[in-house]
Amino acid sequence: FVKKSAIPRNKMAGNVVVCSIDSELQNQLKSFRFRRDVSCAAIIMKVNKENLTIILDEILEDTNAEEVRESLPDHQPRFVLLSYPLQHKDGRSSFPLCFIFSSPRDCKPELQMMYAGSKLSLVNQMELQNVFEIRELEELTEEWLTSKLVH
Repeated sequence: FVKKSAIPRNKMAGNVVVCSIDSELQNQLKSFRFRRDVSCAAIIMKVNKENLTIILDEILEDTNAEEVRESLPDHQPRFVLLSYPLQHKDGRSSFPLCFIFSSPRDCKPELQMMYAGSKLSLVNQMELQNVFEIRELEELTEEWLTSKLVH
């Protein structure tokens, strides 16, 4: 058993690079988690390769799946934290937080590894349950999201 603190910050499990989360982004994620708005909103994050840090790319307020999809680059991975308003059959509304890992097939392998290595750490820190991965941007639609969230 190894204490977590004994593991170097950016290295874990052999060659897998785990990027740290920018402190400003951490604050934004925390306030996003407890936001009171009932509209769809997203925080798009990217990896800063120079200092191996996950940083803010863009914040989308009062948005939808199509706008989020259009904000994602088609040759680079991104992490998306999405607050998605959901109407249930019994009339209730909920606002589940979704983590979406956009990992286009034709992005550079080194970038793919950096993001893949950091995904679990980020999901665990944010304590998220709804975690999805897309390989094609076209997958990200309202129908796809709803089908993933309605169990």
